[in-house]
Amino acid sequence: MGGPDRLRDYHGKRDFGRTGEPRGGGRETEAAPRFVVQIHDARRMHFDFRLQVGDVLKSWSVPKGPSADPHDKRLAVPTEDHPLEYEEFEGVIPRGEYGGGAVIVWDHGTYEPLSHDRRGHVVDFARSLERGHATFRLHGSKLRGAYALTRFRDGDDGEEAWLLVRAAKGGSGGRGAPEPRRARSSRTGRTLAQVAREDG
Repeated sequence: MGGPDRLRDYHGKRDFGRTGEPRGGGRETEAAPRFVVQIHDARRMHFDFRLQVGDVLKSWSVPKGPSADPHDKRLAVPTEDHPLEYEEFEGVIPRGEYGGGAVIVWDHGTYEPLSHDRRGHVVDFARSLERGHATFRLHGSKLRGAYALTRFRDGDDGEEAWLLVRAAKGGSGGRGAPEPRRARSSRTGRTLAQVAREDG
């Protein structure tokens, strides 16, 4: 399925005459897949965790943000696929628009798929997600090491839900999510308050 079809929900929720969010479709995929973690001061403050899968960013809303502690199981609720250009989006979504509020890029970089089958063969990452469990190693400026996304409730009888967990093994270093209002953008060094004031 091509990018435009996969972005139907994304486009349907936004008025691009009002919001500065990217429409998508103009960025080529790169050799190493990308990830981004944005902090979004919407109706409820949360972190948006996005992994490039093919020509879109698969996205989850993570209320408490990723943790560096393997004992922390962080709820991750899927949202609509986003265009690849969203990795660089930082600014203010206008009030009244879907997701209205300030957004900063807290961390971004590349990731390495790690999912294997029982025989040790590498499994297609998109298929791993479809099956409900995918492992990967993040190479960001703040998040580094192996993580897993595991679906624990499918969407058949309610809202789909996943857990985002840091692996006990698989690399050291990195840090977990900060207190959102004190966090600074990895792109511009700005806080949410500064973005709201300067771009709002």
